[in-house]
Amino acid sequence: MTEQSETQQRPALVVDFGAQYAQLIARRVREAGVYSEIVPHTATAAEIAEKNPVAIILSGGPSSVYEEGAPRLDPAVFELGVPTLGICYGFQYMAQTLGGEVANTGLREYGATDAVVSGDGGTLLGGQPAEQNVWMSHGDQVATAPEGFEVLATTSATKVAAFADEERRFYGVQWHPEVKHSDHGQRVLENFLHKGAGLASDWNSDNVIAEQVERIREQVGDARVISALSGGVDSAVSTALVHKAIGDQLTAVFVDHGLLRKGEREQVEKDYVESTGVRLITVDAADTFLGHLEGVTDPEEKRKIIGREFIRAFEKVQLDLVAEAKADGGAPVKFLVQGTLYPDVVESGGGAGTANIKSHHNVGGLPDDLDFELIEPLRALFKDEVRAIGRELGIPEAIVGRQPFPGPGLGIRIIGEVTKDRLEILREADAIAREELTKAGLDQEIWQCPVVLLADVRSVGVQGDGRTYGHPIVLRPVSSEDAMTADWTRLPYDVLSKISNRITNSVRDVNRVVLDVTSKPPGTIEWE
Repeated sequence: MTEQSETQQRPALVVDFGAQYAQLIARRVREAGVYSEIVPHTATAAEIAEKNPVAIILSGGPSSVYEEGAPRLDPAVFELGVPTLGICYGFQYMAQTLGGEVANTGLREYGATDAVVSGDGGTLLGGQPAEQNVWMSHGDQVATAPEGFEVLATTSATKVAAFADEERRFYGVQWHPEVKHSDHGQRVLENFLHKGAGLASDWNSDNVIAEQVERIREQVGDARVISALSGGVDSAVSTALVHKAIGDQLTAVFVDHGLLRKGEREQVEKDYVESTGVRLITVDAADTFLGHLEGVTDPEEKRKIIGREFIRAFEKVQLDLVAEAKADGGAPVKFLVQGTLYPDVVESGGGAGTANIKSHHNVGGLPDDLDFELIEPLRALFKDEVRAIGRELGIPEAIVGRQPFPGPGLGIRIIGEVTKDRLEILREADAIAREELTKAGLDQEIWQCPVVLLADVRSVGVQGDGRTYGHPIVLRPVSSEDAMTADWTRLPYDVLSKISNRITNSVRDVNRVVLDVTSKPPGTIEWE
């Protein structure tokens, strides 16, 4: 299995010190039209130099820079001559490494804080209000800026809240400019990138398509390719992108594992094929998947089983396509396309400083004897970037605009054993929720609304003058920009009422609908 480089464009590197927002920083950099990648703080100066970065951003993190075992970065990075911005922990680490002082003064700042810009604000804060609201999260302070640095901002508790060494193009802020709560946060990042580092705003979906088409053609040559098409946004766009690169060398394979939502198979077989012209083979494997999931309740085991059986299904199709290729004297089938996105990589432990929150069938749980080389053209991208590429490729909005749906499907939205009967219950409840959200015009206001069946839970109810003992259904509407963080969506009460009434009135064995009001963190978007 090979892992391809995502782009040939020189990146702005985000050094991850274990911050929950490292990925969000990378996303904000891309919004400024600059390509970004994330690297671990353990990367050496030589390894960072090898990437030929155009800028470096040091992320925040939960540690104190003076603690034993705190994340460290090779100090030689500061000698590479690359414009560098420190954020929160990265700001303090820069200050300490370059000769400043970091201390715990007992003055902490969390949440909204008023910052006062000194003078004209320099390159970093120039053109911004003299007083602005910023988002803080720190207990330590930069007590003294390093020699050669000018203090750019202060707060009531922090006398060095931002600084700059314009000659070496080193900058830093104590607050988090990457979060929306900092009123002028994006402007801070753009000032650093465009003015401090002198970078153009020239990274966009057109560039990604052109670079990936070239890369895919180089990787594939004249070989044949199978694409894992689920009908979701990720696989739809990755398949269309590969099809643009190699045309009829690609065969899309759609596995109906029986864990789909209502109407999804028809949308794949009709709408998508008509809009792209991709050759499609459908595998009906519902009974096989259900057989392997029988008696399984552990969510990680479910994911791995589903991921394994996906690959097995493709291997069976591969045998047929290999035989077909031999019969017509064509090239062999060597590659498998998957719609892996950057959040998938991060949450599967592929991002520096991250925990293995959950495995994902695109990047985790694959069998050791995988007989394909992978093509993952979206591996470096966030969801909204993928949608933009899909629109450029002409994929119908009904598919490009779909809410994210996990690869393991409804299998991880049933808490407990997955059975055919439980799938039918959840499928109907999910269809009602989606229909009512669409009727209310809320599809663009929410990122995703998982509908979860608590199959191993029973609650007492009263229906038709009789006592019932049914399952609860959970609604999990969330708002997000990239799935790295999320908040629960405040849906109108009348919409919630309609969804609840329809589900409890028409879906058998369900007598209660509840609302999940947990943000991410601490909770993930999916329950399993």
